[in-house]
This record gives sequence, structure tokens and C-alpha cells, in this order.
Amino acid sequence: MKIIIVGLGKVGQSLAIELSREGNDITVIDRRDDVVGEISSIYDLMGIVGNGASYSVQMEAGIEKADLLIAVTGSDELNLLCCLIARKAGNCHTIARVRTPEYGKELGFIKEELGLAMVINPEFTAAREIAQVLKFPSAIEVNSFPKSRVDLLKFRVSEQSALNNAKISDLFADGQKILICVVERGEEVFIPDGKFVLQARDLVSIVGATADANEFFRRAAIAANQVKSLMIVGGSAVAYYLAKMMLSLGVRVKMIEKDLKRCEQLSDMLPKATIVHGDGTDKELLLEEKIEKYDSFAALTNIDEENILISLFARKIGNMKQVTKINRAVFDEVISELNLDTVIHPKDITAEHIVRYVRSMKNASGSNVETLHKIINGKAEALEFMIRGKSRVTDTPLQDMRIRKGILIASISRKGQVIIPRGSDMLQEGDGVVVITQFSGLNDIQDILEK
Repeated sequence: MKIIIVGLGKVGQSLAIELSREGNDITVIDRRDDVVGEISSIYDLMGIVGNGASYSVQMEAGIEKADLLIAVTGSDELNLLCCLIARKAGNCHTIARVRTPEYGKELGFIKEELGLAMVINPEFTAAREIAQVLKFPSAIEVNSFPKSRVDLLKFRVSEQSALNNAKISDLFADGQKILICVVERGEEVFIPDGKFVLQARDLVSIVGATADANEFFRRAAIAANQVKSLMIVGGSAVAYYLAKMMLSLGVRVKMIEKDLKRCEQLSDMLPKATIVHGDGTDKELLLEEKIEKYDSFAALTNIDEENILISLFARKIGNMKQVTKINRAVFDEVISELNLDTVIHPKDITAEHIVRYVRSMKNASGSNVETLHKIINGKAEALEFMIRGKSRVTDTPLQDMRIRKGILIASISRKGQVIIPRGSDMLQEGDGVVVITQFSGLNDIQDILEK
């Protein structure tokens, strides 16, 4: 596919790299000569210096032959104008990043009137991801597959857990309603079988319906109830959206923000929350505000280093659920060694949503990517496919299919029922299928088969 990306901030660069790796023909546009030159020299893509909302610049980028234009500059209005011009000049699909909270209630209208394929708000999307985790506080990461009605949850096995030194087959002696699909042990990654023995410190990913995952956690003596209180440091847009979501669920919310004007704005926008004017990096202030009394904590300032230090302090103070927002991924290896609880990368979440849409555009045979999640630090993917027609993967027992190594069929959703697949199960038209894969670039369910 020919794709034009306007704006080379964190999200734009991440998209350019990921979509280029997947074999798409990428052209990037940005006003900054040095940024365009650097990414063009490293990756196999075309770079143009200029205003992405300019008709002549878009024509130079090849808008007439483009399949998709993605506008992710720092200005909402510029992004929308880029998409409007692209629709008129090239009649291609368009995606705009729109971040301003005031536009939140108008996104449906904007999308319809401007003919946009997608409107995405990174801060809202990141807040929704955090809210998912806070509903399942024992999980480090929660990825949902809406069409299949299942979740992929990652958690760490503790020394005291009933899962420590447990053989997987013994955990499901009375029937299997969830699937342990991935185990991360240090640098090693396993797709475990029934003989696999779990150990303390293992990172375990399970797939199943929400009720079944709750039951699994209950039997393993792992807390599965939604948090009841939340302290947030930082009054960013992500913090605002998260507070609003959690307040609607009856969660008690306190937010600490050092900018007085922003505190006044937040007090008007979130009347049910407690807004504190102060420096959230001040240890004495956090203790004064009773940080240890809260069962969840989110560090959501715009400075990564502050978020990391505050989260480490929160972990030392109490046994609470912690979420840390990280904007830069330069030191991922170092951050992973800190054993932070849940780490959120807004740019990666945004990129996932857009990559999913691009892959669904490529679909040509009746089953496309409905949902895409990067897992295991981007080393693998979890994808949701909907099977909309008969093909080589339907009506054949899984044990008889030549499925590529490194691919796992994690769940099948059929008429509201979730099936943890066995060798005798078959995929059928209308099924929702969740696939875990070590490969990148699967566009269709038939890509799971050996060629």
C-alpha cells in the first residue's frame, strides 16, 4: 500500500518505521529538514520537507496514487485540514489524530462530515487502556478483543501464589476455560504445554472470557476486584480522561498537579474528584495526602523520569496497583529491569490502532484484523480475526491444519460462546479467532498456514 504520513513526532516516526517494515510504500512529510533527512536515510522511505496541508506538497508526495494519508502533527486543526485536502486531491482513506478534549464529543460528527476513516485521540486511548488494567489490578497488562469477547491478561507469579511450582495440566484438571498462552521467564519466552511448571517471577499471559479469567484468579488466590481508590500525579490530558472514567465507575479519585491554573481547570471539569495543588514529586506531600491509603496509583506527568521515580516510591510505600506513563522508549531495557508494575506508552497504543486499520485495508479474502496488540515488548502480536467466508482454514480440524511454527490459536468465539481450542476443534464461518504469533504482518487468518 502507498501511505503518506504527515508529522514526524513520536507517533509519526513509530508509524513510519512499523508500516515500512511491513512492506508498505511510505512517504513522510514534515517541516523539519533534519528530522525528515534522518528517518529517510535510515529507513526505506521517501521524505518531503514542507507543509502537509499544502495541496502542492501533497501532490509532490503522490496523493493521487495514495491509498491512505495519516495526519499526526501536533495540531488538531492542521491534521483535519491535511485529511480534507487529501480527500479532495486524491480520494484516499484518511486518519487524523485529534487530541483536544473540547473536540471529544464532536469526533463522530467530524469523522462523518470530513469523510475520515478514523479519528484517534492518543490520550483518551491511553486512559482507556489504564482503566482496563485498574479493573483487573493483579494484571500488569490487559488487552481486550471486543468481537471475540475475550481478554489477554498478563500477570506476574508471586512467591506466595498457588501457581508457584504448579504444573499447568494440574491447574485445569476439571476442565479448561482459559488458556495459558505465553510465559516469559527472564529473557526466555515459552509457549507452554501441559507439562510446563510455572515459577515465581514468571510473567504469564492468559486468554479467556472475563468471567472465566476472574474465576481463574480467584482459585489462584489472586486479587481480581476493581480498585476502589486512585491517586494520580500529573494533570495531563491522560490524567483527565482517566479520572473521568474511574469516577463514572464509583472510584474515589485524588489528583495532584503543580500548575495552579491547570488545577482550577480540572476542578471545574472534574467536580467529583479531589484536586490538590502541589508537586507530586515531593515525598512529604505524597505522605501528607495519604498515598498509602490508596489501592491504586498512576504517575501521569509529562516527564518520564518523574513518573518512574514516583512509581518506585509508591511501590516502596504500599501494596498498591501502580501505572507509569512513559513517552520515550529509548531506554526500554533499563526500564524493564526496574520491575515497574504497569507501563503505558501512549504512542505505541496509537500506532497499534492505526496499524490494525492498515492491515484490515489489505484484506482480500473475507477475514481481516479486527484488533491488534503488540505483546512481549513488541516481540510478538496478538490479533483478532473475524472469519466472514469459507476458506482453507475453515471446516478442518486444527490438528490436521499445517499451522506455521510460532503461531498459536488462543481462542475461538462462536455465537457468544468462548472456546479454548483443542486439536479436534474447527474454525467456522462467523467465528472470532484470537491468534498469538511471533511473526509481524499477518493480514488475514489464512496467513497462519504454511505456504
